[in-house]
Amino acid sequence: MLKKLRDANNKGQHICVGLDTDIAKIPPHLAGLADPVYEFNRIIIDETINFAAAYKINLAFYECRGISGVESMMRTLEYLNGQTFTIGDGKRGDIGNTSDMYAKSMFEYFGFDSCTVAPYMGKDSIAPFFNYKERLTYVLALTSNPGSDDLQMKMTSGGKYIFEETIALTKELNFNRNAGLVFGATKSQILRESMAILSEFDLLLPGAGAQGAKIEDIVPIFTINNFNRYLINFSRSLLYCDSSVRFSEFIRAEIKKTDELIRNYI
Repeated sequence: MLKKLRDANNKGQHICVGLDTDIAKIPPHLAGLADPVYEFNRIIIDETINFAAAYKINLAFYECRGISGVESMMRTLEYLNGQTFTIGDGKRGDIGNTSDMYAKSMFEYFGFDSCTVAPYMGKDSIAPFFNYKERLTYVLALTSNPGSDDLQMKMTSGGKYIFEETIALTKELNFNRNAGLVFGATKSQILRESMAILSEFDLLLPGAGAQGAKIEDIVPIFTINNFNRYLINFSRSLLYCDSSVRFSEFIRAEIKKTDELIRNYI
């Protein structure tokens, strides 16, 4: 499973397509279909598969619709058919036995290649995910939202920021070399200053596109540090760049342009 991601990154592919599909925002002409969310996702995949290194499915957009939403997600995963690396973005994390079940759900039932976890409850709340040696687990370290400063940028009694303590905790769990970090693309200066402690992890960077982070501020940091194990996530700016019956053409043009821009800085 990890080989799919390594191969894509080694070919210069670093785009993660976020399938955070909001049924209220998909093109109106799809609304009358039996499963409009799946049909929208299928078209997105068809137009982006040659450029995407990964697809990230945010479970909230599917779980909110109950069984039908989960079915749309499962159909989407089946359509991908293992071709491209997948991320189950559920930000799970709970006490040990519950976390065991969350890990089983993400990796065995849904079959994601990786997932995101929230470390707020401590090491034992996320440790079970790392027992899946061939799966990657992304730990929330420094996120892209404005509220990340509320906790993640607080200084501890040990003189480190909480996000730095999170990275240190994740390093302890990285015995199978299958740990990743979520690090906001909106935090480019901190990213630049932190590369020495980030270099042993795979990185997932939300915040590009709709949240304002720019490729030209992010990719050169990795190029200078000779680091290629990263994914830059694009969701709203890609998915909803057009809502006409020709939206697929705009999706294809947008991801091609984004891929070319990334490669300009590699």
